Amino acid sequence: MAAARRLRPVLWLGRWSCQPAGIPLSRALADLIPRASQENDILNFLGNRPHRKHPGILQLPQVQLPQALVTAAQQLVQESSIPNIEEQVQTLTNYLWSRKLPTEPEELRKKAIQLKNKLQDTESIQSEKQLRGAVLSALRKTTYHWQKLSYDERLSLVYMAARLDGVFAAISRAFHEIQARVPDFKPQTLMDFGSGTGAVTWAAYSTWGQSLREYLCVDSSAAMLALAERLLKGGLDSGKPHVPGVFFRQFLPVSPKIQFDVVVSAFSVSELPSMADRTEVIQTLWRKTGQFLVLVENGTKTGHHLLMEARDLVLRGPEKSPLDCRPGHVFAPCPHELPCPKVSASQPQACSFSQVYSTIPFSWNHSHKEEKFSLVILSRGLHREDHHWARLTQPVLKRPRHVHCHLCCPDGHVRHVVVTARRHGRHLYRCARASAWGDRLPLTTSSESPPSPIQDPSDN
Repeated sequence: MAAARRLRPVLWLGRWSCQPAGIPLSRALADLIPRASQENDILNFLGNRPHRKHPGILQLPQVQLPQALVTAAQQLVQESSIPNIEEQVQTLTNYLWSRKLPTEPEELRKKAIQLKNKLQDTESIQSEKQLRGAVLSALRKTTYHWQKLSYDERLSLVYMAARLDGVFAAISRAFHEIQARVPDFKPQTLMDFGSGTGAVTWAAYSTWGQSLREYLCVDSSAAMLALAERLLKGGLDSGKPHVPGVFFRQFLPVSPKIQFDVVVSAFSVSELPSMADRTEVIQTLWRKTGQFLVLVENGTKTGHHLLMEARDLVLRGPEKSPLDCRPGHVFAPCPHELPCPKVSASQPQACSFSQVYSTIPFSWNHSHKEEKFSLVILSRGLHREDHHWARLTQPVLKRPRHVHCHLCCPDGHVRHVVVTARRHGRHLYRCARASAWGDRLPLTTSSESPPSPIQDPSDN
């Protein structure tokens, strides 16, 4: 009874707990969170860097597009005669963000059988023809109508005005992670599947322009390829391209012997009409990968699901490359190769990240925006020994003397860890305060502790 009187209820993250009287709130919270090993604090993970620049910081400052690209994009829009382009840009942006996966034929058949069984006992339906019509009508009302986008000259220009700067920002963030963690990696060749306006080429040139000598842009739309080529030439039909060594193709290279140091697919896997097509393309892209395969999609449940589908396919699939028998590994963002805890949760969530960027100064744009995206980077072979560092999956919440960190941990669980100087050491605490959403922390958790349930405010 005396011990009970020394406890007072504390409302913590929507749950009632008990805090011993006289103990600071931050310490009480830390005691409720899975314990983090203090040995991390004495490890020399900082080197000679200050805490605000610790090795786990990967978030870029506000991304700026190359001025040559901005000027070319502005010129192309000014020269166009598209009516109400601002309205069309907003419509396309909303449509691409809300897009779902196409319904698989087998799923559609199962749904049709269920509807038939449900409707056949209805008194108003007296014939097989009426039943068939009722099932088709119900399917139309309840099934997502996926359509392939046909990028002609007009739609390609609208897409450029809507997505060029956002795609550049997301890809720049993905390339920065590779460059920051593997500084000795100097790619010479790159292939971009579903290259669109060529944002990947510009981002790669900004990151590895000193070493890259060949860029292969693959897109099924001839109009989109022509637009990307004009952007490289300053908005003109002829002239010297700003980025040398760029080649355009409408189909993937046939030869299985051709590999590229970096293979990228940005916002393109979601454009494939079926799971069978996605499987075939991912397997082909992986066979073409010499070092890194970078996949980026919208930061939604649909986008994240697509990437986890591709991730699992590479990790469990047999290696068929005649040139390279090195197995695939997850380089980012996951600190493990176990099933994604956000996908397997009772309420699946999107694992997404955010990057601020300066927009192209069109009349309808704000000066800067945030690109919310999901990504997965797969590599041949392991890189660096810090692979086990936990990943921040939400914005860091800073409070007096403690920091709330939502982490994807090496044991395959998502945890909410309250980092304090007393419990985790001064260095780790200061690193946590300097970190942001998407960064990594040299923090391990006890495998015996159950994961803390969290709600992801960034989930869509």
